Amino acid sequence: MACLSFSSAASFLSLRLATFSAPFVAPLRRCRLWLSAYALMLALPIANAAPNGPDCSRPLTLGLHIHGLLYSSQTGAGIDKDVTDAMAQRSGCTINTTVLPRARIWQLIESGALDFSLSGIATPERDRFAAFAWYFSNKYYLLVRQDSGVEKVADFESKPALQLGVIRSFRYGARTNQWVDQLAEAGRVSYASDLEPLYQVLQLGRIHGMIIEPFDMMDVQGTPVKSVTRIIELDDPAIPHGLIMSKKSLSVAEQAKWRVVIDGMRQDGTIQRIFEKYFSPELARSMVNF
Repeated sequence: MACLSFSSAASFLSLRLATFSAPFVAPLRRCRLWLSAYALMLALPIANAAPNGPDCSRPLTLGLHIHGLLYSSQTGAGIDKDVTDAMAQRSGCTINTTVLPRARIWQLIESGALDFSLSGIATPERDRFAAFAWYFSNKYYLLVRQDSGVEKVADFESKPALQLGVIRSFRYGARTNQWVDQLAEAGRVSYASDLEPLYQVLQLGRIHGMIIEPFDMMDVQGTPVKSVTRIIELDDPAIPHGLIMSKKSLSVAEQAKWRVVIDGMRQDGTIQRIFEKYFSPELARSMVNF
C-alpha cells in the first residue's frame, strides 16, 4: 500500500507541475523524483520476497568458515558462499555473512546470535540447539604421512607415538567420532582452528595424520604436503551435510520454510550446478544425490 500511495503522490505532482510558475517547477520535480525513487526502494523487498516464504523482515546472519573449496578467505568464494547467494536470491531475504572459526560458529548458533551456517552435520548434542536442511553428503578421509607406516586406520591406532590433527569442534561419522575420541583420551590429538595450521605441522612431522574431506583435496595438490602423504578412506559411510539453523533465533515454522528453500534448490538443480563448479560432474552428482 505504501508503494501505491507514494506512486499516486508522484503522479499528482506530475500533473500539477504545469500549473505552477517556473520558480516552483524545479523543486517540485525534484520532490516527484525523490518520491518515485523512494517508492521503488520500498517495493523491492516486497517484489523479491517469495510468497509464503521465509520471514525477510530483518537481515539474517550466516557464519562462513575457511575450509578448502567451501570457502576461501583469499578469493572470497566457495561452495558455501554460492549456496548463501542462492538462498538469498531464492528467498528474497538479506543474508549478512561473517567469517568465523567453526567452534565459534557453533557457539553463536546455540546462543541464537547467529541464524545460519552451512555444511554442518548433526550430532545428539547439536540437535538440542540446531536444526538442519540437508543438501549434500560426503565421506571423510585420513591424510597420513607416508613415513608413518600407516596403511589403514587400525595401523594408526596401534602406534602410540602417532598424533592426529583435527579442527576444533569438528565431528564426523559415528565410527570416526569414536576413534577420534579414543585418541583424544589418550592425549594423541592436536587441535587447530582451521586446516592451514594442520597442514603446516603435518608437513613438519609434528602430527602424523589429519582428517580431510573432498573439499580439502585441492589444497593438498601441488603443495609440499602431497609429496609426504597418502590418503586413506575412513570406515564411515557418507554423512549428510546441510544448512544449520539456530533453534533459538528461528521458529519451527521458519525452519520449515528454509527447508523448502533448500529442497527447491536441490530439485531444480541449483545445488548440483554449484557443486559442478568445483568438482567433476560425476563426483558432484554423487554428493548431492543421496
